[in-house]
Amino acid sequence: MNFDFPKITVITGHYGCGKTNVAVNIALKLAEAGKVTVVDLDIVNPYFRTADFGSLFESRGIRLVAPMYANSNLDIPALSFDPGGIINSEGSVIIDVGGDPEGATALGRYGDLLKNRGDLALYYVVNKYRYLTSTPQEAKELLEEIKAASGLSCHGIINNSNLGALTDNKTVADSVDYAEKVAEASGCPLLFTCSRKENLTGISPSMEINIYVKPVWEQ
Repeated sequence: MNFDFPKITVITGHYGCGKTNVAVNIALKLAEAGKVTVVDLDIVNPYFRTADFGSLFESRGIRLVAPMYANSNLDIPALSFDPGGIINSEGSVIIDVGGDPEGATALGRYGDLLKNRGDLALYYVVNKYRYLTSTPQEAKELLEEIKAASGLSCHGIINNSNLGALTDNKTVADSVDYAEKVAEASGCPLLFTCSRKENLTGISPSMEINIYVKPVWEQ
């Protein structure tokens, strides 16, 4: 699919929904057409963060901005960069926000810089098969908490429902109705469903993605 992402794309969602893999795929897609900066704002969860993909990003010309202690043996939520300079830099900016309200609080620190920008969109990634967001109401309630913590509105829902290595076309197809109901309850459009190409047969709108983020036991 062809989808026009804004200059600043904020990716958030429940822990374990696959938001970081979505963020990585979007960054790689946008890098095919221009400059991209990825900001790792996941200062809560030390696993599955965009900072893990520094070598991949470098090979594609993507700039990575991460907390000073990311990928070290210190799990300290310290930020050491100029957000104003980053969001006003040339090219696209992808911000990967820590899952749940606790992670969105980090984004809220920059609310004055981000609010009311016409070139920014926050997208909420959902996974029907993830604990605590398995119903549209649960997913909607979590989104409301994230919005309150970040101070930003939601501009769209991305359906990333999956069962890891067990995901197939039926797994994904069975999640579309759920994602549509999350979107309806949240007052946000369902942008697309994403998965591997072989899992998207008959599903539209959709975005093909690769799996870069894998469970620790598969690495």
